[in-house]
Amino acid sequence: MECEDFLEFQDIIKKLRDVDDMIVYALNNSTPVASFRNDKDPTKMCKELFSTLTKNYETREGKIKGCVHITADKVKELKELKDQKPDDSNLIKRLKKEQTKLRLLQTEVNVEEVIRERTFRLFHERCREFYRPPTLPL
Repeated sequence: MECEDFLEFQDIIKKLRDVDDMIVYALNNSTPVASFRNDKDPTKMCKELFSTLTKNYETREGKIKGCVHITADKVKELKELKDQKPDDSNLIKRLKKEQTKLRLLQTEVNVEEVIRERTFRLFHERCREFYRPPTLPL
């Protein structure tokens, strides 16, 4: 499972963030200048982009929060074991490793908020003329 290996987890999340990394390009394609609008329907394109973004966010949020939950449970379990065996250095080492991973995962939650805010701000600036979603998931 990708929660065990934090580097693997980061690779998966990075791939899922490609849409956000290329948001300006996607918006340029969705909202062409007036002379090229006959070729593309900006309303449809903005709506499709919004749908892609929201599905992507739901997937990423599920993976991040799922891993936070799994790791938090593991930390809790290791703390209980440590209370039973306070001198077990191997157990202490595993606990510290899981606590570090939990902090890194919680940082990803904050990173996700920043990325989402930036992307939807850009989306709103470029697509507001063509498509206004019911709510922006900020």
